[in-house]
Amino acid sequence: MHLPSRSMPRAFYVLLAVQFVSTLADNAFLIVAIARVMELAGADWRIPLLKIGFTLFYVLLAPLVGPLADAYPKGRVMVLSNAFKVFAMMLLLYGVDPLLAIVVAGWGAALYAPAKYGLMTELLPPGDLVRANGFFEGATVCAVIFGTVVGGFLISPLMPVMQWPESWSWLGTADTALLAGMLMLLSMNTLAMLVCFAIPDSGARYDPHSIHPIALAVRFWRENILLWRDDVGGMSMSVTTLLWGVGATLQLVVLRWAHEALNLPLDKAAYLQGVTALGVVAGAIAASRYIALDRAVRLLPLGLLLGLVIPLMLLVESIPVAAALMVGVGAMAGFFVVPMNALLQHRGYTLLTAGRSIAVQGFNENAGMLVMLAVYAGATALQLDLNTLVLGFAALVTVGMVMVCTAYRGQWLPARIA
Repeated sequence: MHLPSRSMPRAFYVLLAVQFVSTLADNAFLIVAIARVMELAGADWRIPLLKIGFTLFYVLLAPLVGPLADAYPKGRVMVLSNAFKVFAMMLLLYGVDPLLAIVVAGWGAALYAPAKYGLMTELLPPGDLVRANGFFEGATVCAVIFGTVVGGFLISPLMPVMQWPESWSWLGTADTALLAGMLMLLSMNTLAMLVCFAIPDSGARYDPHSIHPIALAVRFWRENILLWRDDVGGMSMSVTTLLWGVGATLQLVVLRWAHEALNLPLDKAAYLQGVTALGVVAGAIAASRYIALDRAVRLLPLGLLLGLVIPLMLLVESIPVAAALMVGVGAMAGFFVVPMNALLQHRGYTLLTAGRSIAVQGFNENAGMLVMLAVYAGATALQLDLNTLVLGFAALVTVGMVMVCTAYRGQWLPARIA
């Protein structure tokens, strides 16, 4: 079924532009931070810690960021969050440990998430959310593609090796071959912050409530329970929590696979990682055009295919076949996750508020990411081989989706989403 097309408000496209620039900078930042760890001769297990550090504040600040996003115009919150990322890039530029720098960037990203997704639910009616999520995830994944490609370029031999003039020695920046790339990253983060000033106020206002830590924690716990106990909310959050956790880990697994199986250096492995996102764009666009919100639950069994396809990467020995496989995996993920994400956003907005529901969603999804990344860091420290890692994560996706399909089998039939 082809869904009728309606034009989105101008404010949505401004938000889309901010999301693209910010995500582009985030993904380039991760590649440059990995290269900096390698330049400093850091242990391999420190690489997944970078992703853990970026994700940490999504979980720790979850009770606060939702009320904060609802307490102020969300454009202002997004300016503040991107200012944190600018500061993080400055820390990296001045030689601070890349793990600390990326933790600061994660702090900003944690503030940013409920503001951007909450603003989307305020700007658009429920019937447009799947299509808007298709646009949003398409733009996000395009930014991931270009971000990883840009990150690979920023650490490649094609990037000039820069040094400050001696007269600028007072700046005290790090002695690194990545200086030019770091300056480019600083410019991108600054641009993302400036674009946020163009975000209009949706006009939505919410009743204030206490910001006392205990009151916030208790209220956040109750909001979690409310969303998990809801049939539709619990089902969609189970799926997105599982897949975001595995997806974040597979991002690092793909880098290792490209290096070990295809003999690609980090800068070229980053390009292959970006190719995966091309499929997500195609899947997201298809979902936005053909999947209505009240039919999203029918896609639940599709998640099983992801776990069955992932092990095929172990049979691949050529780069073209590897790229085709990654596009296929990305397409399935995009077609499946986008409607589930829209379903969860709408249900959360119905039960709670825009900012608070996104904070609950972010807490659970990023907690899943932290657990999976910690497992990957431990497996790397134990020097488990690549085949064991890939098969283990594929089995986790398959078993997890079987459990979700079984637990929520009553949701497969078409249902009216209230």
